[in-house]
Amino acid sequence: MAAHPNTDFTGNAPDSYNKETNGSGAINREMTHEEHQTAKAAARFGYGPLAHVNTASGEQRLPAFGGEFQPGLYRQVKDRGIANPAPLGLCAFALTTFVLGLINMGTRGLSAPNLVVGLAFGYGGLVQLLAGMWEMAVGNTFGATALSSYGGFWLSFAVILTPGGFDIQAQLMAASPNAFADEFGLYLMGWFIFTTLLLFCTLRSTVAFFSLFFSLDMAFMLLGIGYLHRDATGAPNPPILKAGGFFALLAAFLAWYNALAGIADDSNSFFIVPVAHFPWSVKAMQEKGKLDAEGNKMA
Repeated sequence: MAAHPNTDFTGNAPDSYNKETNGSGAINREMTHEEHQTAKAAARFGYGPLAHVNTASGEQRLPAFGGEFQPGLYRQVKDRGIANPAPLGLCAFALTTFVLGLINMGTRGLSAPNLVVGLAFGYGGLVQLLAGMWEMAVGNTFGATALSSYGGFWLSFAVILTPGGFDIQAQLMAASPNAFADEFGLYLMGWFIFTTLLLFCTLRSTVAFFSLFFSLDMAFMLLGIGYLHRDATGAPNPPILKAGGFFALLAAFLAWYNALAGIADDSNSFFIVPVAHFPWSVKAMQEKGKLDAEGNKMA
């Protein structure tokens, strides 16, 4: 995300950052042309050795980045003993959502979500919940809240739909034919409300991060409506469920995209994944000279 704290780079502009120095000021080596071009590309997105980051106080604040699950300016985590947990949580969410989205869209005639129960327990549930706890350990309130909550969502989803396990669906349908659809629809609408709250927090972040929560929000809303507004036979509305499945698929791919942005850097990738900051975001306003490095208005 930013230059290593023990490494300085000479020059004041990207084109002049071509020599690497150690703490004593002695030149170790020149950057190769390939390294220089990769670093310039990374700097355009706010990270890498050429990024213009205020390090004078040692408490620099980095711009919003979905790969770190940070929707606003945040302070770099120093000497953390664990890796960035956001890509793990995003990947766990993405794969589970991908499978359920395909089922909701009726891919290859599939309709029963039995297969996704295993993923919801193991990957989307447990692993994502653990990623959320690790986000709490590194001080990311938004990441801890989102990943832990969606981990809990998948665990509760699996509990509800475990075939022959907790018998929730059968018990509700025995009481009333429409009871399960009504209650499951309200359950999904509750998650729509929660996701809307998180969506508001991404409005000043990046296009990639905002798009993830927007598509997920639409998926919850449409799936909830599909269960509450049933067809003539009393079954969940197929066209609305398919629309919800489409947005779930979109959310899955956007989650993978943000995860890749958090994993790929100039040490393991030949390209940098663009995340596109909004024109009104803090990052864009800083580039326009309207805000300082701490996000405060310039005099």
